[in-house]
Amino acid sequence: MAQTFQATAEPVPIKVYGYRWVILLFFFLINALIQVQWITFAPITSEAVAFYKVSALQIDLLSLIFMIVYIFVSIPASYVIDTWGIKIGIGAGAVLLGIFGLFKGLGGASYAMVVLSQVGLAVAQPFILNAVTKLGVRWFPLHERATQAGISVLAQFVGIIAAMAATPLLLQSWGMKKMLLIYGLVTFAGATLFLLFNREHPPTPPCPPGHDERIPALAGLKHILQQKDMRYLLLVFFIGLGIFNAITTWIEQILKPRGFTTTQAGFAGAMLMIGGIIGASILPLLSDKLRKRKVFILITTLFALPGLVGMTFATHYSLLLWACFIMGFFLLAGGPICYQYSAEVSYPAPEATSQGLLLFAGQISGILFVFGMDLWSAADASKTPAMIVFIALTMLNLFFISKLKESKLVQTDEI
Repeated sequence: MAQTFQATAEPVPIKVYGYRWVILLFFFLINALIQVQWITFAPITSEAVAFYKVSALQIDLLSLIFMIVYIFVSIPASYVIDTWGIKIGIGAGAVLLGIFGLFKGLGGASYAMVVLSQVGLAVAQPFILNAVTKLGVRWFPLHERATQAGISVLAQFVGIIAAMAATPLLLQSWGMKKMLLIYGLVTFAGATLFLLFNREHPPTPPCPPGHDERIPALAGLKHILQQKDMRYLLLVFFIGLGIFNAITTWIEQILKPRGFTTTQAGFAGAMLMIGGIIGASILPLLSDKLRKRKVFILITTLFALPGLVGMTFATHYSLLLWACFIMGFFLLAGGPICYQYSAEVSYPAPEATSQGLLLFAGQISGILFVFGMDLWSAADASKTPAMIVFIALTMLNLFFISKLKESKLVQTDEI
């Protein structure tokens, strides 16, 4: 009897499955596509104003819709993901993405139809964005999860790059209606592929038995808000993501008063994302390898500062591009590390809830910062005063980060 008990008490080998990369590939695809749909009009604000015969603020509203809707849908979306899993949770987002992406393409000649489509796409967004860490815990071992989060967030940068760089070129070649139709067809195809290949979980979990279990979502929300580290991290995201959302929304208006063209603004935004892609490919991987979170969050914020200063004051195009690259490399690469850090310090709270709260804070600040920039300066006026405030807020973030404690769980493979 003792021998039988000893045999059954031996640790069960943990197996990871190659199909996790297939799941991540198609999750990468829909993450990129939702960003394309979000930021489509940012690099062509002036042309969209002329085409739809509306104000610049009404065009900016097409991006702001995503932030506004996110505030109301984020927590319900996280609840669905944490309660019913990624197949239903992300699947719901993919269905909405495909339907309203295609609807926007077919009705792109009408501003009212575009607004309606943006609302539907905005509802889809949190079902996709809030699932990054949940997908990680379902399919990836702990020592790969910051890397997985980095790849997932990298997809968002790829989508923004595609919109920033390709939209002005497609508009020039095909016109507004055909450009939106192309985006709509590609979005519908990508969403369909994700639904075909999506799976809830592998045959066996990528962690010890029982460690993939989480407390209920509402209890998890209470637990998260009780964590001092999470409260500081929410402040960090409130500032960092808010600044990113404001800069990407207003990038043309930020740069035009200094003599840069619409096309140059589009490529500057693309350079910001290229830096983010490279940074997100390197820094989360190093965070996993070195099993450190706090120091990387600090590094990404500290070294993003020179880039933000350059974006604020650069008058030479080459210097502007370098500043955008540096800011993107560090600031945007910090996001996935923060996601994984939040999952670890708030364990056993559900991952979609902790990540969703971070994005919720960033969307609120994004709305405040975008409208604040609009109210602060008149049309075609310099946005430099607002950018200086962003520099000061980023320095304040360094103080908040210094208050964080290193994740204890990152030293183990127990969740």
